[in-house]
Amino acid sequence: MRFPRATSPIALCLALTALLGACGRSPQECMERAMYFESNRSSRDGMVAVGSVVMNRVESGQYPRSVCGVVGQRGQFAPGIMSRRMDSRSLPLVRETARSVLQGERHPMIGNAMFFHTAGRRYPYDNMHYVLVAGGNAFYERRRNNLVTQPVPPQPIEGLTGWRSW
Repeated sequence: MRFPRATSPIALCLALTALLGACGRSPQECMERAMYFESNRSSRDGMVAVGSVVMNRVESGQYPRSVCGVVGQRGQFAPGIMSRRMDSRSLPLVRETARSVLQGERHPMIGNAMFFHTAGRRYPYDNMHYVLVAGGNAFYERRRNNLVTQPVPPQPIEGLTGWRSW
């Protein structure tokens, strides 16, 4: 792939993001960023659920095949997710949780869910099958409307994932 000489490093990075997985960031850092910016950082369950959605997307074949590719995909996660600064106070829990998800931990209620939104929001779509509310987000699967059995978010639930020493 050839790029004109005048292409800036930022433009080049953006053009190659899908191919390179967010310009050299590690899967650990990309997962940390998803958890940090998309969940209530005091909720381990919420962070594991976000990480489970990321991994479901990686494994689906419908999204980029890398953690950084999924997290860095334009318009899918919080604006600035790959560039904004993270506050170091919450990073020990975020790092431990990201490491655990990358090693195979999944939220027990996520199943095949690949989508979530802020828990307090409502949408008029009839294909959203909700599986969990945790960490300030409502997680759902997209299904044909006749297969949706949980069309509204359930009550929030926390404490299903284990706390570990870090």
